[in-house]
Amino acid sequence: MGKREARKKRQQRIRNKVVGTPERPRMNVTRSLKHIYVQIIDDLSGTTIASASTLDPALKDSIEVASNKEAAKLVGELAARRALEKGVDSVVFDRSGYKYHGRVKALADSAREEGLKF
Repeated sequence: MGKREARKKRQQRIRNKVVGTPERPRMNVTRSLKHIYVQIIDDLSGTTIASASTLDPALKDSIEVASNKEAAKLVGELAARRALEKGVDSVVFDRSGYKYHGRVKALADSAREEGLKF
């Protein structure tokens, strides 16, 4: 089993336990080699409530390197602000099979500091 398959298995194991409701949506993190993306999803209606990424026009100018922890912190703050604007103050964190470490941890910590409850 390769790295990708192992992550997909972990992701599925997490997804079986984690469900986003309108009161407590799922905060999904996707990481690529160049960027990091966040979506706040209501799984019952299948809609994305808020999203942010290093490609976002609000952040694109302030980010020099989109694949580091500083960029992940900015994305986490922006996602939390957008969620709070939509009336979401509590989320369930979905790390998508990634280790809770590095960029994923930096994003989660900055979202918590901005006022989002996990």
